[in-house]
Amino acid sequence: MDISLHKIAQVVLFAHEIDRAENELRAFIDGLNEDEQAELVALAWIGRGSFDASDWDEALTTARQEKVSPTENYLLGMPHIADHLENGAEMMGLDLSDAEEELL
Repeated sequence: MDISLHKIAQVVLFAHEIDRAENELRAFIDGLNEDEQAELVALAWIGRGSFDASDWDEALTTARQEKVSPTENYLLGMPHIADHLENGAEMMGLDLSDAEEELL
């Protein structure tokens, strides 16, 4: 995975505060490169159960192939995006707690 834990944690924190941080979240996601955006989508899909962690490569390929709108619009349209990203990270064996604490 190319996206850093810090960037995933930043998206999660913004998403938890969506009522006051939507513009910041949109700008942050828009500022990520295409690979990082695809990885966020794949991670969210794993977290919501659309793919298993063992299907990472398939989820990532699908995220790249099926992109039809800006990633920030897609992710913000997904209910519970922060939870999906946290679950996906956990399922992939990633620990976001240190990165989240550094951002607080």
